[in-house]
Amino acid sequence: MKTVRHASYDILRHYQLMTVFGNPGSNELPFLHDFPEDFRYILGLHEGGVMEMAEGYALSSGNPTLVNVHAAAGTGNGMGALTNAWYSHCPLVITAGQQVRAMMGVEAMLTNVDAAQLPKPLVKWSCEPALAQDVPRALSQAIHMASLPPRGPVYVSIPYDDWDGVAPSGVEHLTRRQVTSAGLPSVVQLAHVCQRLAAARHPVLVLGPDVDSCHANGLAVQLAERLCMTVWIAPSASRCPFPTRHPCFRGVLPPEIAGISTCLAGHDLILVVGAPVFRYHQHVPGHYVPADCQLLHLTCDAGEAARAPVGDALVGDIALILTALLERLPQAEREMPTVLPPPPSLTEQGGLLHPEMLFELINEFAPKDAIYVNESTSTVSAFWQRVEIREQGSYFFPAAGGLGFGIAAAVGVQLATTKRRVIGIIGDGSANYGITALWTASRYNIPVVIIILKNGTYGALHWFSRVMNVSGIPGIDIPGIDFCALAQGYGVHGVYAKNKAEFICAFKNALAGDKPVLIEVPTQIMSP
Repeated sequence: MKTVRHASYDILRHYQLMTVFGNPGSNELPFLHDFPEDFRYILGLHEGGVMEMAEGYALSSGNPTLVNVHAAAGTGNGMGALTNAWYSHCPLVITAGQQVRAMMGVEAMLTNVDAAQLPKPLVKWSCEPALAQDVPRALSQAIHMASLPPRGPVYVSIPYDDWDGVAPSGVEHLTRRQVTSAGLPSVVQLAHVCQRLAAARHPVLVLGPDVDSCHANGLAVQLAERLCMTVWIAPSASRCPFPTRHPCFRGVLPPEIAGISTCLAGHDLILVVGAPVFRYHQHVPGHYVPADCQLLHLTCDAGEAARAPVGDALVGDIALILTALLERLPQAEREMPTVLPPPPSLTEQGGLLHPEMLFELINEFAPKDAIYVNESTSTVSAFWQRVEIREQGSYFFPAAGGLGFGIAAAVGVQLATTKRRVIGIIGDGSANYGITALWTASRYNIPVVIIILKNGTYGALHWFSRVMNVSGIPGIDIPGIDFCALAQGYGVHGVYAKNKAEFICAFKNALAGDKPVLIEVPTQIMSP
């Protein structure tokens, strides 16, 4: 007779959730009993790293991904990472082991009290099935909820004695279902968007991460060229939805109200696609949009549309909407924008490398289709100026700004994308949050290249202290960390590169090899 465990594995197999990221505790062992040979288990040493590895894997593969964590403690360890998954629309299916049903009421050790409430509001849906026979159906629902737009993480708490229960009759229907969405607006709605775009004298296009996630970068390029629009990436960019050396490209908008209005001054229509309006950060008040300017918002997320402070919104499938617009919009009779001049090249001055020079070297020697996972928060602007992004799915950054994303996500992205090289660009402050992911890279021989920009401080906080006009702040310097020694301790080859020549040699050797490598580079401090 089929058990709940066997029925659940059938469902996971049907929906191709056969790579499991986890850090097991006692409550999870019954789920992992007789682990199927066609599944693979990727072990992380801390649940935060497990979550971020799974997020990198899901974002790069585009598929829902299974995470298995331990009760309340393991869930709590992963909550910081869950903030990034929520804001990146990442389809994680998180399962957590629960104490046996007979001991939940007395809150025995390892009981997850009010389990379904614990991960809220950072999940789309969460549950603890009322009885063992409902576990397979709940897992099926979780997979569909994670996958339907807007995508996002979900959570299921499962008492560990449920796995040996008898599967309910009719459970086989769960492996025959398909749940899809239809997100194309009506003809009238599309006509209205086209009319507004055609009537605009000087429109501008602002693109967000959901363009990249739905593989619509090429459509965005066609739309920009069709309407001769300049293109900005929405602030706090977690992905790159547009080639950064294209003549239309102008950069990444600043995460502040006044700064965005300044950058977009002179335009009469702002078309925002696949991004919130807007992900502000530092408080710089002003007008939401320039004077005499309208905003039109195309999004897959009804929540983003509802909470926007300005503009009209249309909710639907980003790729389908862009395709439909291109079928209806004529070529604009305006001059195409001209490409921005590149920033001046730098020369080595001796002493610590400047991050801008390091990015120039990375851009010169990295493969043209390299994927970058960036968690060097104080050097983000320099990265966008110096490193060219060409292809779909080539850039990932923590969507909520939660540290610990970089190393682990780079490992997950590389695991999902075997035909392209993944380069993690990580600040020394950020690196310490997810350093244990190096062990996973070593254990599974995942050939990710991790570059640590070591300036001995939390560089972004130095900048914020000036923005906020505060001084005498303790606890923002972190000297004396030997990342090469840490890497070696986790089984990853570490190289210390103190100048341009040593970095070039180390970087080329890392890219030529097939094993994970960490390169530690002492760098100057700079502002974001």
